[in-house]
Amino acid sequence: MRKASALSRFVASGIAVGVLLCGCGQPPAPPVASTVHAPGSGRHVARGVDPANLPAGTIYRNPASGRDEMVIPDVSRTALLIGDSQSEPADGWPRLGLAAIGYKVHFCGLGGTGFVATNGKTGNYIDALQRGDWLLPYGTPPLIVIQGGGNDAGQGATDAQIVANADRLVAALNERYPGIRKVLIGTLGRGANYGGGRRSQVDALLGSVAARHGMPFVGVGDWLTKYNLTKDLADAVHMNASGRRSLGALLENRLRDLGITAPPVDGTGSLAVAEHDLLAPQ
Repeated sequence: MRKASALSRFVASGIAVGVLLCGCGQPPAPPVASTVHAPGSGRHVARGVDPANLPAGTIYRNPASGRDEMVIPDVSRTALLIGDSQSEPADGWPRLGLAAIGYKVHFCGLGGTGFVATNGKTGNYIDALQRGDWLLPYGTPPLIVIQGGGNDAGQGATDAQIVANADRLVAALNERYPGIRKVLIGTLGRGANYGGGRRSQVDALLGSVAARHGMPFVGVGDWLTKYNLTKDLADAVHMNASGRRSLGALLENRLRDLGITAPPVDGTGSLAVAEHDLLAPQ
C-alpha cells in the first residue's frame, strides 16, 4: 500500500507540474520522432512521424514499403543515380552530365559493384538494395539513372546473370517508383573494333535490356575511341579529371537528345510540370 501511495503522489505531482506549465503559457513540446535500432546495420531509424519535419540525412522507415529510406533535400529536383566507381566520385562523369541538365544527385552504389559484381563490402546493385547496404531516397525523384557493367565484365559475369539481376533491379525500382522515368547507361569502353572486348559486349547487352523494358539507353561502349578519350585515361578503365569533364559533356548532350532535362521551375519556385510530362511513359 505504501508503494501504491507513493506512486499516486508521484503521478499527481507530475500532472500538477504539467498544468502549471500550460497555465504559464508554455507551448506543448513538439512531437519527437520515435526511433528504432535496426539490428545488424548500426542505424537508428525514424518512424511514426511526418518525414517533412525530419532533417536531411535522417533514415526513415517508409510505412508503405517497410523499407528504410533516406530523407534528402529537394527530392523533386534530384536524380537517383545507381552506379559504380565511374559514378561514385563527386565529379564522376555521370554526375557531371546530370548536373549539366539541372539535376542534383542522390548516389546509391559503390566502386567495384555492378549488376552481378560485388566488392566484399557491399552486394551487387539488387542485393545491396534489398539488404539495405545503401538507401533509396524517401519521396519521388523525377529521374532514375542506372549506370554500370564494367565490374561485371571484369569479374566474368555471364550474360544470363547480368540480365537476370538487371531485370530484378528494374522490377524493384518500378515497384517503388512506378511511372518514374528510368534511364540505363552502359559500360564505358573502347569499342568492339578497338579492343573493347567484354566491356563492349556488356554495353550492348545492357542496350537490349533497356529496350525490353522500354527505357532510354545511353550506350558508351565505344566512347573512349569514338571521341579520342583514351589519352585521358587515368588507368585501364577510369578517367582523369579532364576525361571526366569530357564524358560529362557528352552525356549531357546525349540526355538532351533523349529529351531528358530537369523539370523547370516557375516564378514561385515550384516545379512547373506540363500535363504531357505527367502522362509521358517511363
